[in-house]
Amino acid sequence: MLKTLASYIKEFKTDSLKTPVYMIFEVIMEMLIPLLMASIIDDGVEKGDIGHIYLMGAWMIVAAFAGLTAGVMGGKYGARASAGFAKNLREGMFVNIQGFSFENIDKYSTAGLVTRLTTDVTNLQNAYQMILRMCVRAPFSLIIAMVMSFFISAKLARVYLIAVLVLGGFLAIITVNAYKYFSAVFEKYDDLNASVQENIAAIRVVKAYVREDFEIGKFQKACGNLYMMFIKAESIVAYNAPAMMITVFSCILGISWLGAKIIVSTNATELQTGDLMSLLAYCMNILMSLMMLSMAFVMVTMSSASAKRIAEVLNEKSTLQNPPQPDVTVPDGSIRFEHVDFCYGRSSGTKDADEQDAGRGMVLSDINLDIHAGETIGIIGGTGSSKSSLVNLISRLYDVTNGCVKVGGKDVRSYDLETLRNEVSVVLQKNVLFSGTIYDNLRWGDLHASEEECKRACRLACADEFIEAMPDGYNTYIEQGGTNVSGGQKQRLCIARALLKKPKILILDDSTSAVDTATDAKIRKAFAQEIPGTTKLIIAQRISSVQQADRIIVLEHGQVNGVGTHEQLLESNAIYREVYESQNGGGGDFDEHGGDH
Repeated sequence: MLKTLASYIKEFKTDSLKTPVYMIFEVIMEMLIPLLMASIIDDGVEKGDIGHIYLMGAWMIVAAFAGLTAGVMGGKYGARASAGFAKNLREGMFVNIQGFSFENIDKYSTAGLVTRLTTDVTNLQNAYQMILRMCVRAPFSLIIAMVMSFFISAKLARVYLIAVLVLGGFLAIITVNAYKYFSAVFEKYDDLNASVQENIAAIRVVKAYVREDFEIGKFQKACGNLYMMFIKAESIVAYNAPAMMITVFSCILGISWLGAKIIVSTNATELQTGDLMSLLAYCMNILMSLMMLSMAFVMVTMSSASAKRIAEVLNEKSTLQNPPQPDVTVPDGSIRFEHVDFCYGRSSGTKDADEQDAGRGMVLSDINLDIHAGETIGIIGGTGSSKSSLVNLISRLYDVTNGCVKVGGKDVRSYDLETLRNEVSVVLQKNVLFSGTIYDNLRWGDLHASEEECKRACRLACADEFIEAMPDGYNTYIEQGGTNVSGGQKQRLCIARALLKKPKILILDDSTSAVDTATDAKIRKAFAQEIPGTTKLIIAQRISSVQQADRIIVLEHGQVNGVGTHEQLLESNAIYREVYESQNGGGGDFDEHGGDH
């Protein structure tokens, strides 16, 4: 974990090294001041040497100014190093997340990833700055002050040694007890972020069902849990201050009483007044250093939970990797499934496959299909029949568990991932648009597409009709999530975006469900006329959407129940015939067949 995190310091290594150097120099300057004060009293005031007082006073000013400058520079470089470290961590996590397969992404909640990118990184940033500054300054200050104290009077310095051991033990108990609560805090952060994210994403549903009070109550509960965890942790840490104060005042009283007794009994031969003042100054240095160390330790232990969560994301490797020498050309849009089995959570090549398969049901079982380039294939089946899972294997969003999927006559695992996915356009069930103009959204399909190419794709997707009716046309701004366009408009824009890639394979995963049947027919007709060489896979619930396809695949419980043309399936497939009759007779859908297919 530490090695992983340290690799992200990168260009801020120099700043990270400069910070402790300046902090050590600041400590040295601070430690000189009590010695100079003692010299002023013992050799200046008591002997009446005004020149010595001026000289030592000047050196005190120099030491103070040098220490101040070193402290400012240490703060500057420490802030720059910690902020840069946090920047690199955020970038590293985000870049790694972009490379995740769907299987990797399924392991994390959205709220959990957001917490890692924000709260966890901020905690680690603060801890790193604390390590560079306080964790260097405090030990050096403690050690130097102790050495100087023993140098002045070993007898009195023992008081500090006892105080340090007692206070150190007490602070260690506090830190250990507080850590378990701080560790639990971040799970509560995940719950809080999840509550906010879910509420904002579904705010229209919340308002439609008048559930604002329920959502407020849920959020208050999440806030309350977070509050209680912090209260428990902070109430333990709060004992730091009184423990510190008791120790400091006890040391001051003990040193003052013992020191005065030694000065009087030895007539200032064993210990002088200035030495006593220096010891009192070092007393504060020693105990404040211990206090800073304890707070730094609390911060570091608290952030260790964040560090573990961040390292987990940084070390996560995509389950989908390019082969050593990948193919970078897809010959054509032909697709072949050969004895394909698939279950979520385990791709081919994973250890202990048999044991895992035994405890997890197959989503797809023994799929054998041969689709020619340029064919239009309809895929129908009830909810849960694994239609989306089937097409996700073609662009290698997941890897098969057993068997293989071939595109252009080659196993999809032999292709460069970017090459394969550029040749397979997928319009997913959940249509997503990004904030920006319509042109901006369309050019996700092709960054360099011309305006004419964008308009042609929109004509094919029957999106030009509503776009040209808008005041700003193709420059109309799409709000985040596409909230200012209807569901059908959003679907057509997503289809146009996919067409701009000029793919060899186009997959429409129930992507015309929100458009009327007339528009659906226009889109299918445009596909047939304008992109005849593209293999088209159309997943639908309405038989009318796939009726004109070259062939139709009927899926049931993750298995192929039938393959053929519309007419062939009406004659030979009971499920298809029953659904066709129900839809023509009363507008039913595929799930009305009598089960979840």
